[in-house]
Amino acid sequence: MSGEHTIFKNRFGRLSLGRRLLIGALIWRLVVVIGRIDANTAVYRTETVNLLDVELETTLITLSRAIDPLDDGTGRVQDIEEKLPTDSRFNTPLSGRYWAIIATDEAGNPAADIRSRSVWDGDLPINEVLVRSALADPGALVRGSIQGPAEEPLRIVVQALTFPERATPILFTVSADRSETNAGANRLRTILLAAMLALAGGTLIAMALGLRFALRPLNRVQADIGEVREGRMASLDGDYPSEVQPLTEELNKLLEHNRDVVDRARTHVGNLAHALKTPLAVLRNEAVGDSLLDEVVKRQTETMKTNVDHYLRRAQAAARAETLGVSTPLQPAIARLTRTFNKLFGHDGKTISADNIPPVFLRIEQQDLEEMIGNLMENASKWARSRIEVSAEPAENGQMLIHIDDDGKGLTQEERAEAIKRGVRLDESAPGTGLGLSIVADIAGMNGGGLTLSESPLGGLRATVALRRVK
Repeated sequence: MSGEHTIFKNRFGRLSLGRRLLIGALIWRLVVVIGRIDANTAVYRTETVNLLDVELETTLITLSRAIDPLDDGTGRVQDIEEKLPTDSRFNTPLSGRYWAIIATDEAGNPAADIRSRSVWDGDLPINEVLVRSALADPGALVRGSIQGPAEEPLRIVVQALTFPERATPILFTVSADRSETNAGANRLRTILLAAMLALAGGTLIAMALGLRFALRPLNRVQADIGEVREGRMASLDGDYPSEVQPLTEELNKLLEHNRDVVDRARTHVGNLAHALKTPLAVLRNEAVGDSLLDEVVKRQTETMKTNVDHYLRRAQAAARAETLGVSTPLQPAIARLTRTFNKLFGHDGKTISADNIPPVFLRIEQQDLEEMIGNLMENASKWARSRIEVSAEPAENGQMLIHIDDDGKGLTQEERAEAIKRGVRLDESAPGTGLGLSIVADIAGMNGGGLTLSESPLGGLRATVALRRVK
C-alpha cells in the first residue's frame, strides 16, 4: 500500500497547477451535484407524499361521516351509501385507490368490513402493525406504506374512532398508489442530473479557460527563462502581474549572483595560475646544471606545469560552463580559426577549408569553443598530408556535430581510445604535451557534449565534437 501511495503521490505531484485546480473543482462539483440532486429529490418526494396524505385524510373524514355507528348485535357496520366518497377510482377494480371501514371485536381483531369496489377480490390493503398502532391511540392518524392488491406500492392512512353507541372502535383506512409520485421523483432526478451536469460542465469549461488566461504569465516566465538559458536574453525583463513580479525579481537576482560567482571563479583561477607558474618557472630556470638533481627538478617541474595547465583549463571551462545564457555563433569562430591556421601551416603546403558551416549558435562560451576547435585543427594540421576540412551538421538530439577531417595516416581503433587519455602522446617526435584531445573532451563534456574519434572520409582521422545548439 505504501508503494502505491508513493506512486500516486509522485504522479499527483507532477500535475500542473491548472490540472490540480480543475481536478479539485471537478471533485467538489460532483459532490455538490450528487448532494443537491439527492436533497431536491428527497424534498420533492416528501412534499408529494404530504399532498397525498392530505388528500387521504380528507377522504378519511368523508368515510367517518358515512356510517351509522349503531350496533345491531351482529358487529357489522352500517354505511350510508350516499355519503361515501364519490371518486370514480374507488369504484374501478384495482385502480390504486382503496378505502375500507372495519369493525373490531373485543380483542381488537377485525370482525367485519365494508370496502370499496376497487379492492375487487384482492386482499384488504391493511396490516396488523397499522391496526395495532391505530387501536392503541384512537383518533390519531397512523400513516405508512404497504403493498396493494395489485402488488403496487401504497400510501395508507389509518384511524380508529370510538362511538358511544358501540363498545368497540371502528377502523377507517384510505390508501393510494404511490407509483406516479415515485415516477415523478425519478423523472425529477433525471432532469436535475442532466441540468446539473450541463451546468457543471459549463462551469468547468469556463474555469479551464479562466485558469489558462490566469496562468499565462507563468507560461511567459517559463518561456523567458528558456530565452535566458539559451542566451537570447540576459535577464527577465518585462511587465509581469504583481503576483509574479517578486518571482522574476528573485530570479534576476539569482542570475546576477550566478554571474558574480563565475567571475570570481575566473579571477581565482587566474590568480592561482600566476601563483603556481611563477615558482615553477623559477625552479626550472635554476635547474641549469647537468647533475642528477637538476634533471629530476627539470622533469618534475615540467610534469607539474603540465598538470597545472590541464587542471586550470578544466577549472576555467567548468566555471564558464555553469554560466546561464551563454551563446556563441559558430560561423565566425570557425572562420577566425581557419584563417589563423592557414597562415601557420600554409607554408607547409597544408590548407584548411570550412565551407559547410551553418549559421547556428551554440550553448558554450566563445573562449571554450575556440580552444576546442583550435586544438583539433592544430592536431589535424600536424598530421595531415595536405588537406583539413571542417564541417558541421545538426543531430537529432538538439546538438550540432562539428567534424575536423584530415588526410593523414589516421589512427587505429585502439589508438583512438588511447589518444583521448590525458598526457598520452602516440608519437613522441611531434611537439606537444598530450593534453589537447583530453582538454577538448573535458570542455565538451562540461558543456553537455562530447568528443569522438573515427575514420575520416579523407582517409585520415575524423574528430567530432558534439555541442548543444541554441534553439
